[in-house]
Amino acid sequence: MIDIKILRENPESVKENIKKKFQDHKLILVDEVLELDGKNRAAIQRGNDARKERNDISAQIGKLMREGKKDEAEALKAKVGQINQELVDIEAKEAEYEAAIKERMMKIPNFLDETVPIGKDDSENVEVTRYGEPFVPDYEIPYHTDIMSALNGIDLDSARRVAGNGFYYLLGDIARLESAVLSYARDFMIGKGFTYCIPPFMIRSDVVTGVMSFEEMDAMMYKIEGEDLYLIGTSEHSMIGKFKDQFLPKAELPYTMTSYSPCFRKEKGAHGIEERGVYRIHQFEKQEMIVVCEPEDSKEWYEKMWSYTVELFRSMDIPVRTLECCSGDLADLKSKSVDVEAWSPRQKKYFEIGSCSNLTDAQSRRLGIRIKGEKGNYFAHTLNNTVAAPPRMLIALLENNYNEDGSIRIPEALRPYMGGAEVICKKQ
Repeated sequence: MIDIKILRENPESVKENIKKKFQDHKLILVDEVLELDGKNRAAIQRGNDARKERNDISAQIGKLMREGKKDEAEALKAKVGQINQELVDIEAKEAEYEAAIKERMMKIPNFLDETVPIGKDDSENVEVTRYGEPFVPDYEIPYHTDIMSALNGIDLDSARRVAGNGFYYLLGDIARLESAVLSYARDFMIGKGFTYCIPPFMIRSDVVTGVMSFEEMDAMMYKIEGEDLYLIGTSEHSMIGKFKDQFLPKAELPYTMTSYSPCFRKEKGAHGIEERGVYRIHQFEKQEMIVVCEPEDSKEWYEKMWSYTVELFRSMDIPVRTLECCSGDLADLKSKSVDVEAWSPRQKKYFEIGSCSNLTDAQSRRLGIRIKGEKGNYFAHTLNNTVAAPPRMLIALLENNYNEDGSIRIPEALRPYMGGAEVICKKQ
């Protein structure tokens, strides 16, 4: 949510930002907010005037009572009663206007960083840098679930019977490999100075609407029937929610945290061969990182955070690249975002395995996350980034370490988490 002062003072800049995101249907929101804000400010002023008038009359009543002029005092008391009723009506109007303003402000996208490329959708994202040499062996690499099945590592049929499509059982060495990735990612981030956290896996609706747009909420979140609780789609939701309505001491910033959680997503519209298997699923595990920091430090943290993901993948010999997300591909709260994609030697192309985003103060305004400064309080900046999200990471790991005999080479960084094993082989 942007600062309403900017909208008041320069509504055209807000409209221009909306146009850059190709959301022209939201332009009317700016005019509606201005109109409602004008009415609300007029109501507030009328309320202030009425309270002053009531205070003045109350002082007169006291004076008249001391002078023994009871009849005149009673007449003024009736006037106070009228003002009190008027204030009830005014305050109801203020609440109505404020709710209508907030509803519209929540739909107006955050300001884009000036470096974001302008484009309609993800097809216009811009490649930034490649890390590691993409390699395609001279033998065929099977589909990832076929690799797992050959190693007795996955059972999709049983999962469908138990939970439906979009779920899976991981078994044996493949399940252990996923756990190894998560444990390694956890220790990797702790080594970067981040505090490890296991957060709540459910959050209330006021946190949900604080961390994401309504469109994202509808497309992603599972609601617990009969309760004001949602299953998290990613642990950044409850991690950022931890700071809701808090005044953070300036001396304690930045807060750098890395978290493990299961994640639950509807994944509406998933289809095609690359959407089957375990690429897009309703339940998965993830290691995440978030930063809450001073506004002037968020750009520097943004660069650090995505570089950590690149470093993690390269430490496991997986080639990756970074893609700058264009304006039309950014969710409403994001000011700037970069996707990290891993190389798929089977598909001979890259695919997304993580995303780093700077949300500036958009989430903080929704959630009331403020920094307690020496000269007043102000909103913090928040950032989030994927460290590792198995099983997508497993796909990259398996394909890039697949041997011709069907075995999987275990990257050296993961071997301590796999009991020292160097290879996963087919069971006889």
